[in-house]
Amino acid sequence: MERSSEEELPLSNAVMAEFVAECVAANHGDRAQDAVREILARRVKDPRATLRAIGEPTRAGLTVFHRSPTLTIFAATWTPQMNLMPHDHRMWALIGIYTGREDNILWRPSGKRLAAYEAVALFEGDVAALPATAIHSVTNPLERFTGGIHVYGGDFFATPRRQWNPETLAEEPSDGDGIRRIFERANERLEGG
Repeated sequence: MERSSEEELPLSNAVMAEFVAECVAANHGDRAQDAVREILARRVKDPRATLRAIGEPTRAGLTVFHRSPTLTIFAATWTPQMNLMPHDHRMWALIGIYTGREDNILWRPSGKRLAAYEAVALFEGDVAALPATAIHSVTNPLERFTGGIHVYGGDFFATPRRQWNPETLAEEPSDGDGIRRIFERANERLEGG
């Protein structure tokens, strides 16, 4: 199936429908991120089963499984050696890798720019929790696709966010259309265009 850079799929897949229902039920109270993290960790513990449930990545993009004011769940797929500039989410986030590897650089403000302070490599079966204040950049260092389930404690698409220029690390407003173009350019490079 061809997937656009941002596509919402009906949940006819019983495995993912059950996963979404469990996450929605757990997303309450002060420990919502921890509760949802346990569910995500169980889901990606068997990366091959998750890959079968979601499908083999063939394009960079987002496949949305759930979107509400309190929770967003999607599969993000990265083409080989794809990069995404530093950005924030302004809500807690969870990333569970089901194929490939995702390298994250964690950043913090330093004057008019950012300073890197930690790097985290996520392998198949790994889950990372990011607080609402996190700023990170993402790289797929592999020569094959990477796929991860991303869960956010809010409406990821309706929340204004920030990003930082990859060359200067100067802050700029997040631009959804610009992010879509990054995914599309990655797909074009993969296709030789």
